Amino acid sequence: MAVTSEVSAAQAVALLDDLTALVARASTLIRSMAEKGVSRRLKEDKSPVTAADEASEALILEGLSRLLPGVPVIAEEMAARGALPPLDASFLVVDPLDGTKEFLAGTDEFTVNVAIVTRGVPILGVVSAPNRGLVWRGVVGAKAERLRMLADSADQAEPIRTRRWPQHDAVAVMSRSHLDAATEAFLTRLGPIARKPGGSAIKFCQIAEGAADVYPRLATVCEWDVAAGQALLVAAGGIVATPDGRPVAYGRSAENFRVPAFIAWGDPAKAAAMTA
Repeated sequence: MAVTSEVSAAQAVALLDDLTALVARASTLIRSMAEKGVSRRLKEDKSPVTAADEASEALILEGLSRLLPGVPVIAEEMAARGALPPLDASFLVVDPLDGTKEFLAGTDEFTVNVAIVTRGVPILGVVSAPNRGLVWRGVVGAKAERLRMLADSADQAEPIRTRRWPQHDAVAVMSRSHLDAATEAFLTRLGPIARKPGGSAIKFCQIAEGAADVYPRLATVCEWDVAAGQALLVAAGGIVATPDGRPVAYGRSAENFRVPAFIAWGDPAKAAAMTA
């Protein structure tokens, strides 16, 4: 598909099926490699990386070069090699295997994330959970849905929507490996709330489909961990903002593409009330 350096929402909708198929193929590859066992090593930041991370990224990058030639791509393993391109009005953000620790532990809490960011704002997000056989996807201002993942595509699309903040039984999802005192203090301010720890971008998906209400991440995180989930959640009616209510900025090359902190909300009215 021919696009200018700025990908519009209409172009993003037209790309959605092809990007979903690409994510499905990467997910199938990851699952096949997991069945055989994968090599692993530690990166300079001491986080794990596996052959599955690298193979998934290579597959996705090749596909994106055909679907969106000339549009810059920011991907996790590219960043680890210091091979990131200069940015344009639009760029792609890729986490080829979000939740590598969960993947190595044999759980189903890892994802493949692809996003389109235009003028600093994620407008499209595709998130797959290979071991759950599910794909969530959305384009801001257009639609959000959950699908059954196939080997090289997806079907059975169901529209999804966030829910209003419930009077009772609100649910917070949070990082299993990054729970800290600041997060606990924030959750205490919300009153009685169930806490559900988990890994990867699945937490955004749970809020987007109305199964959870808030996801606080009050420590630094990489843009490729957040961009696709943010686009999906906003498309489903939610909001992602800094703890003081400002927009989350993307394309922060000077900060090594790090987001200092964010809170994802299913109900924007609750977010506004908490930051008023």
